[in-house]
Amino acid sequence: QVQLVESGGGLVQAGGSLRLSCAPSGRTFRRYAMGWFRQAPGKEREFVAGITWSVGRTYYADFVKGRFTISRDNAKDTVYLQMNSLKPEDTAVYYCAADLNPYGLQGPRAEEHEYWGQGTQVTVSS
Repeated sequence: QVQLVESGGGLVQAGGSLRLSCAPSGRTFRRYAMGWFRQAPGKEREFVAGITWSVGRTYYADFVKGRFTISRDNAKDTVYLQMNSLKPEDTAVYYCAADLNPYGLQGPRAEEHEYWGQGTQVTVSS
């Protein structure tokens, strides 16, 4: 059932950087909008960043603007999340997700994404 695979998580000191990757498993997602979400223990899953398939329009949660960058390489069929200036509060499991339908006026919503990866752990130490 898992059709997206995240990688690149790990342990990093505050102020450091990580780049997460999301690649398909068994099919292509080149024509899907792609989003990144995260969930910390005891917290609700929250939106981090999203990107459309057609023109690469991007969306960001306010708490990551200026620090995180979402991008995609359709030749490699991979979406990335470059995370800079990481903070301890960024610690969470990060998930990528795919949405066949264009994002609406409200931007990416978790529930509209049809496919999800298993997640990759990001831990930021103080």
